[in-house]
Amino acid sequence: MHGLINRAIQDFVRDSFGDATWAKVAGQAGLEPPSFEPMLSYDDQITEQVIAASSGILSRRPSDVLEDIGHYLVTHERLAPLRRLLRFGGVDFVDFLHTLDDLPDWARLAVDDLILPPITLIEESPGAWRLELRGAPRGAGHAAVGMLRAMADDYGALALVTYRGWQDGREIIDIQALDMGHAAARDFRLAAGE
Repeated sequence: MHGLINRAIQDFVRDSFGDATWAKVAGQAGLEPPSFEPMLSYDDQITEQVIAASSGILSRRPSDVLEDIGHYLVTHERLAPLRRLLRFGGVDFVDFLHTLDDLPDWARLAVDDLILPPITLIEESPGAWRLELRGAPRGAGHAAVGMLRAMADDYGALALVTYRGWQDGREIIDIQALDMGHAAARDFRLAAGE
């Protein structure tokens, strides 16, 4: 697993629950040193151990921890550049959904060795889609649910985003757009600092 992903898990725990909680997670997961370097790669098992340790220490299901991490990636002020990158996906939530298949390529432009799984969006009926993550590590779909819910909020949309499950090497998420003008969208400008 890429160090950026592991570092995002570490930062989520530290920013949300404090350094002492991260120290417990790192200790229980057997991390030595107790920190991830963003530009290194790590065995997937290490990531699984960190998620399991976080789940146990926070007394939450792994799927809930992963969903919260996805939400954190979009909403935490320190990660504003990621939110900005995602908001370039369209003027509204539906436009954004239709650019998700480009996300792995965007990630590679930013970090050439960061490989995200292929993303497929299938419109099942007007206002309803199925999102498929093919070949993703199990659990990535839960993080995607958190990110999608946060992005819907960011656009001011009311959307029902549901994790359907794992099927034939794919994680599947259902998305239903209920009201695109449900709330005011968060402020977004093309240039940072305007």
